[in-house]
Amino acid sequence: MYAMQYEITLPADYDMGIIRRRVASRGPALDGFAGLGFKAYLVRDRADGSPVNAYAPFYLWHDTAGMNRFLWGGGGFQGIVRDFGRPVVRHWTGVGHEPGPDRAAVPTAAVRETEAVPEGADLAELADRELSVLRERAAEPGTHSVTLAIDPYRWELVRFTLRTDGPAAAVAGKDAEAGATAYDVLHLNRPGLDELPTGRHW
Repeated sequence: MYAMQYEITLPADYDMGIIRRRVASRGPALDGFAGLGFKAYLVRDRADGSPVNAYAPFYLWHDTAGMNRFLWGGGGFQGIVRDFGRPVVRHWTGVGHEPGPDRAAVPTAAVRETEAVPEGADLAELADRELSVLRERAAEPGTHSVTLAIDPYRWELVRFTLRTDGPAAAVAGKDAEAGATAYDVLHLNRPGLDELPTGRHW
């Protein structure tokens, strides 16, 4: 399981309706993409109180084969490169995934938290503790699903939560102190969501 995201920061006066129309017309194209657990089409919009305008899709892949096919095999990423330039693609190795009570509903907001792994931390203990937190968060009302992943190059944890009680401005408050970033969800592809392993991913 692999998580992936790229964030395209747009001008302050950018018409975010362009992104919304783009997602509405092109989003369903990945509804059957092999190897894709889910893709959440995320935006940050200054008109809704965000400090920036941004388009920032988040992906959860079953394995690297689907991710590679998307990036290198004409799976849609070339359209992003053509229209916006080539963004930096961040990716993390999956540690765990848990469905929430609203798994069957359509998520309206997402929260991404990142946290540095302390030098000298016992990695096995860290994983067990974070997976316990993952289960607790997944059980909260309004939760679609929660994913935990790690970048072992930067030693960075990422926690990604899809929620159904948004918009983003409504769900960001409780996580603001943790340095979280809230997004509105415009569309969710979920071709392999039900086949994603839950709990510990190793």
